[in-house]
Amino acid sequence: MKQKIPYKIYLLEDEIPRQWYNVRADMKNKPAPLINPANGKPLTADDLAPIFCADLNKQELDNDTPYFDIPDEVLTFYKMYRPSPLVRAYFLEKALDTPAKIYYKFEGNNTSGSHKLNSAIAQAYYAKKQGLKGVTTETGAGQWGTALSMACAYFHLDCKVFMVKCSYEQKPFRREVMRTYGASVTPSPSLTTKVGQKILSEHPDTGGSLGCAISEAVETAVTHEGYRYVLGSVLNQVLLHQTVIGLETQKALQKYDIHPDIIIGCAGGGSNLGGLVSPFIGEMLRGEANYRVIAVEPASCPSFTRGKFAYDYCDTGMICPLAKMYTLGSQFIPSPSHAGGLRFHGMSPILSQLYHDGYIEARAVEQTSVFDAAEYFARVEGTLPAPESSHAIRVAIDEALRCKETGEAKTIVFGLTGTGYFDLTAYEQYNNHTMTDVIPSDATIAESLAKLPKVGNE
Repeated sequence: MKQKIPYKIYLLEDEIPRQWYNVRADMKNKPAPLINPANGKPLTADDLAPIFCADLNKQELDNDTPYFDIPDEVLTFYKMYRPSPLVRAYFLEKALDTPAKIYYKFEGNNTSGSHKLNSAIAQAYYAKKQGLKGVTTETGAGQWGTALSMACAYFHLDCKVFMVKCSYEQKPFRREVMRTYGASVTPSPSLTTKVGQKILSEHPDTGGSLGCAISEAVETAVTHEGYRYVLGSVLNQVLLHQTVIGLETQKALQKYDIHPDIIIGCAGGGSNLGGLVSPFIGEMLRGEANYRVIAVEPASCPSFTRGKFAYDYCDTGMICPLAKMYTLGSQFIPSPSHAGGLRFHGMSPILSQLYHDGYIEARAVEQTSVFDAAEYFARVEGTLPAPESSHAIRVAIDEALRCKETGEAKTIVFGLTGTGYFDLTAYEQYNNHTMTDVIPSDATIAESLAKLPKVGNE
């Protein structure tokens, strides 16, 4: 007799993954190496040593080891909030009158309010292990900065956060959570760094971007002894840590013999999407299963759907290594949309390669449409979702309605990366009908792409 599927599927504490999964080990076409802009050659661990922690450098550069053991100290911390639940969206299914079965992996059940803590605690652990004084970072909507400040407090590390200026102003309460955990928070671009001063001289009215904030955080790390830079998305090491999401999802589905047809995640730099889908794509790469994997990005920052697959700087100040990724150009500064965590000009090199090879499809959605879905979801499922996560909700609803039209009972899984209780300014604008959609013109994107660095034969 088949087991009855509960409303929420919980794994036991001893079912938390003991290893992170490295999807690169199963990729036939590996992500292109990071390039040192000074000499045009692939980066080595020695090149990265002034920027990242030594253990993280090893994880960043390793394309062949399929699994990395999760340190005991990190596992112990995970037990505060993991395993996270896989929820059956029965109320959403009923409201949509769809034959589709909808599940979401909920990563908002921790103080930081998002999935970002999965990597923040790992990176803080390696910094502490190396004997560092502290770390620097950037944050968009504030989830990553909040998670890292919490992780640094746990390991007694100093934490310097550069927060995208428009988010700094839109989300003061998230800023205060970071300060409560002991972090210093600076709106970016700022006058505290040379690169910030340069950006402000050229764009005095800018609301900033993740690319700007990254530049400032890296400059601060390399000019302060005993500090290293940590990043909340894009990098291989971050996607590695976030695979606890997908591994738990995989195990929960297997527990009740559930076979997903469609897996959906929001996409900015790639941490949530990569963490959720990597174990499933691993099955595809090994020929064990087949899924539709959909990346959902904001129409205001459409790196997958309108960007170019090329080497580019990861930051606006052009001081970071070059990564081959789908990019809008490091000089592209997106409109100040409320999905601050998705306002990055490029996409993870891992996800970019997988998208280029056809394992992922992508969709760009407009902000007002996203908030239509967010409010609908809140009213029928009872959870107020983060704007970033709501991109995945938008497409999950669209796919469920398509199932209603065709009569297909597909199983849809999406990532609900966090809650939206610090995003009420955005909801206020939506409810007051003052929210707008800003979509970059072809000319704007072309102007930015024209400034891509020349690497090899590209």
